[in-house]
Amino acid sequence: MNRLRDLALGARFALTGGREGWTRTLMTAVGVGLGVALLLATTALPGALSARDARDNARNDYGAGDQIPAAADTLLIARTDTVFDGEDIRGRLLQPEGDRAPVPPGLSGPPAPGTMVVSPDLRDLLNSPKGKLLRERVPYKITGTVADAGLLGPHELVYYAGSDQLKGRQALNAERVDIERLKSFPQKKPSEPIDPILALLIVIIFVVLLLPVAVFIAAAVRFGGDRRDKRLAALRLVGADSRMTRWIAAGEALAGSVLGLVLGTVFFLIARQYIGEVTIARLNVFPADLDPSPGLALLVGVAVPAAAVGVTLFALRGVVIEPLGVVRTSVPRPRRLWWRLLLPVVGLGLLVPMFDKGRDQGFYNQGQVIGGTVLLLIGVTALLPWLIETVVRRLGGGGVGWQLAVRRLQVNSGAAARLVNGIAVAVAGAIALQMLFSGIEGDYVTASGEDTGRAQMVVPMPTNLSQAEQRRREENVKAVPGVTGTTTLGNVGLRTDARNPDDEKYVEMAVGDCRALREVGELPSCKDGDVFVTTGGDYGGDGAVPGAKLFFETPGSSDRRAQTPYTVPLSARTVPARVDPLGTKRGGLLATPGAIRAFGKARVSYTTYVTTRPGDALVADRVLNTAWADDPFTRARVLNDQKTASRFAGVRRGLYIGAAAVLMLIGTSLLVSMLEQLRERKRLLSSLVAFGTRRTTLSWSVLWQTAVPVTLGLTLATGVGLGLGAVLLRMVGHPILVDWPSVLAMVGIGAGVVVLVTALSLPPLWRLMRPDGLRTE
Repeated sequence: MNRLRDLALGARFALTGGREGWTRTLMTAVGVGLGVALLLATTALPGALSARDARDNARNDYGAGDQIPAAADTLLIARTDTVFDGEDIRGRLLQPEGDRAPVPPGLSGPPAPGTMVVSPDLRDLLNSPKGKLLRERVPYKITGTVADAGLLGPHELVYYAGSDQLKGRQALNAERVDIERLKSFPQKKPSEPIDPILALLIVIIFVVLLLPVAVFIAAAVRFGGDRRDKRLAALRLVGADSRMTRWIAAGEALAGSVLGLVLGTVFFLIARQYIGEVTIARLNVFPADLDPSPGLALLVGVAVPAAAVGVTLFALRGVVIEPLGVVRTSVPRPRRLWWRLLLPVVGLGLLVPMFDKGRDQGFYNQGQVIGGTVLLLIGVTALLPWLIETVVRRLGGGGVGWQLAVRRLQVNSGAAARLVNGIAVAVAGAIALQMLFSGIEGDYVTASGEDTGRAQMVVPMPTNLSQAEQRRREENVKAVPGVTGTTTLGNVGLRTDARNPDDEKYVEMAVGDCRALREVGELPSCKDGDVFVTTGGDYGGDGAVPGAKLFFETPGSSDRRAQTPYTVPLSARTVPARVDPLGTKRGGLLATPGAIRAFGKARVSYTTYVTTRPGDALVADRVLNTAWADDPFTRARVLNDQKTASRFAGVRRGLYIGAAAVLMLIGTSLLVSMLEQLRERKRLLSSLVAFGTRRTTLSWSVLWQTAVPVTLGLTLATGVGLGLGAVLLRMVGHPILVDWPSVLAMVGIGAGVVVLVTALSLPPLWRLMRPDGLRTE
């Protein structure tokens, strides 16, 4: 009961202590509030991503196929996804087959043929001058807007267009046209299981992003520590004992933290209204999705005030408050090192047993991972005060500004450590996370096999185009500004002659002129009419030998009498196969047009590989427009060197969002902390100016007071980060490799934030140097 009374008395002092008390409490509340806002956002992020995934699943249209018979409740849907200016656009063509056809989420009904319903951002893009090029590819009349239920986020580019051509295209069994018949939304979507290493990565991300927030909150509740201790000495003078004064101080911190909870909630609610305008790594969410979990929000509401009380009591454990002053102002006893080293050692002890576990031995113990990582990173906050105290004790000499800075650090190195602790923990965690990402990235980001050095785009064409039509389309693409060359290859399927259909073998034939055939085979010499047999292909080569009797494939018919026979010429030369620009090493036959001219009924599907002028940002969109004009169902696309696992890409996007939020918190909290320290030293600064100290000297003094702790903090953070990164790589069974440019980038970002905050604090510093700072009441 006495303790509760003391806490209440301290809270009363914080709220009724005049302008000085209110200012101190407000600074604490702002610092705590910023951390609370980020904690609330973090607790809401999993729910926001889940809501996003739920909308994605609700509109899923993959997996049905065309085996469903047409009925009054079926819908034909064609996927016409495209890319414009590097942004993905989700496109669908819809043709209802009855009045009860399903409607995609976000639409009130199917659009009429020739019209479309679009997302708000796509409507704005199409109506802008920038969207003129895209309008050629999406020429439908806009008649409505896709509601939020049909979008992943407020800035997604989506359109649903009506069509009356899908049934005819499906009846032709046209290849390379992705048309399906649906009876309902959503279709079943197979879930991609998460593997142990990705689960570990997610845990590490949460620890690395949340720990700096906790450090900043712990530092914020100690704002105004020096002046608070002087007030506590006055309480001792009127009869309070030492234990009572500590609990009164805890009550002041409690009041500031509770007010910080209120401000943090307000900050979060304000920021949530604008979250839809923010896009990070092509990911954004609706404000309504950012809804904190009640359980986690309650945990934040309880943990922050409890931490404020605990941190204050812990900070005062070595301070002797007497009626005539605070003993801490005398020469302090050197900090002990042994228990500070114990934290990272225990953390290592928790993580070492999981070395070389990899992904084949099940999931990692999350409690053990969190405990070990937290102890290693907390070791930075424990070691940094000792490191700063040990180094600055040996500093001396130099100019007046340097001496003022060094003396200030020697008198109160703890305040400097608190200023830098958060940025040091964030940098250490970022370095470890970067090492882990770099180590495992090769497992999830793999080479696609596509050779963007030989071609930058591919334009598939429908089957059974006449050679004249194929040449016309190729010439259209070749005439696009920015296109430097095209190569067109045809593809024909054949079957071997076998009495038992199960014994048949598939043989692939590439058709093209000699220049085109050299893209898929190493030809010694070539002229029109030649045929080649390839060796070393990955598929399609069984049964392809000179003299072999084959049959051109006829879909839907297994009757040899209905199929066209073909005999491989005995003069066909054997050549090694070559990987094509799509990364495929074809086997089978290579034939020039003259070799199959007599087989007019052969079903040839053509593909044009396109090379473009480097640096032309719009050439891809012009090629896509040209391909669309020839075939609205085109699957033309840009080639990519790499492919990324969707789960890994999602985790990486989440990391970018969290890192951006923590970086903003770091900068803002550092600024608030620095302004609080300057406010506490207002009278000292004014006194120095009154005695003739130049303002530039004091400015350099403040800069040195920031530069020395930051340098030491970043050095310590780099060492701890590299150590933690090495431990994590050993845990996942990967070799320890350091990406030094990335490490230096992390350190540079941390230092840059501090430099920016220091520069922003200079104008308030100059105002505090005015003589009226000596005025007192």
